[in-house]
Amino acid sequence: MTQHKLIEMTRSLVAHGEADTMEYADEVVRIPVSSYTDPQLFEREKKQIFKRLPLMVAPSCELPEPGDYKAMDICGVPLLLTRQKDGTVAAFLNMCTHRGNPIAEGIGNASRFLCGYHGWTFKNNGELLGVASPQDFGKIDKAAHCLTRFPCYESAGLIWATLDPKSKLDIADYLCGYDELLSAFGFENWHLFSQRTLPGPNWKTAYDGYLDFYHLPVLHKDTFGADFYNRANYFAFGPHQRLSTPTKFAVKVQSDDDQQIDLTQIADEDLSYEVLVQGVWTIFPHISIASFYGGGLRGAMISQLFPGSEVGESFTTQYYVMEQEPDDEAKIKAAHEQFDFLEIVVRDEDYKTGKRQHEALQSGMMEHVLFGRNEKGGQVFHQWVDKLVNASDDDLQGIFRREMAEAAE
Repeated sequence: MTQHKLIEMTRSLVAHGEADTMEYADEVVRIPVSSYTDPQLFEREKKQIFKRLPLMVAPSCELPEPGDYKAMDICGVPLLLTRQKDGTVAAFLNMCTHRGNPIAEGIGNASRFLCGYHGWTFKNNGELLGVASPQDFGKIDKAAHCLTRFPCYESAGLIWATLDPKSKLDIADYLCGYDELLSAFGFENWHLFSQRTLPGPNWKTAYDGYLDFYHLPVLHKDTFGADFYNRANYFAFGPHQRLSTPTKFAVKVQSDDDQQIDLTQIADEDLSYEVLVQGVWTIFPHISIASFYGGGLRGAMISQLFPGSEVGESFTTQYYVMEQEPDDEAKIKAAHEQFDFLEIVVRDEDYKTGKRQHEALQSGMMEHVLFGRNEKGGQVFHQWVDKLVNASDDDLQGIFRREMAEAAE
């Protein structure tokens, strides 16, 4: 099923490339500027989307061993991820059930967590192990004071969590079968090479860029080049989208001369996974995955975007993951150079432009921005934001069950 779908998408891209065509949206769409600048809408988006929908919180290779943990804050919610003895991942509210003090910070490996305020101790499976000075504190049911557990799901080498312990939305349904396609990367066996966090503009301004090839040869003329492609076809799986340029060619990047491969001359069964997963894969509402090569080694940058504290702020953690861990100085240097190059592209071109754009929009001198027929990904993204911001908790289950059923057809 996964292989068949990937081949089907690739052949569609090749056919459009041969014909020098692309798929278009039905019309040019107007999005209100207030969608980017309204502080009240921004707070509602954080509540209805980021605190209610499944979020990709870590690549699996960030927590490879039992006992590994990661503490992070998402829109004011403290989250603790832990790898259990049986290899599964659990997600908890990072708050001691005594007074709410966070019990962990950063990353590390631990079988238990000691609250630094009063000394209550928790197992890494969330159980309350011990109360400090129990003879003085008084009788307490420890089973009723375990860490609050969030829904958690691991698939395709990625970890999702929902920041609502009462959520009834099944994470697998939410993904609409998209994780099966993402499994083609094989991320569960990859290595986390490096990571960093960058400040950015309004989260939707930032995310628009991940769904847009139209800007590539203009904004990135000094990095990617002015002759870089600017067309993309879009494949949607619920709110999640893959975008890739319509072309019959692929580049054999591991060759010395970046040799072009004519895909019309290659049989389906001979198409490599590197070809089948080309392009950018986005996971609603905040993830972008793009493949790269550093020193001839296959890698990917997973960009994890979250809203900041104000409407014009966001932050993005960039994970550079590699299929094989570099094993000599030359390969390590090349991988760092690739990752550093991508920082320049995003920080100094995409996000710098996004911040200037947002400041201009806040002037109130424009009522709408435009998404052309060639910018279908942005149109679909904003449609889903509006739909899910206004959906009730009960609506969510029905929305994604229907999407999952359609994806299975």
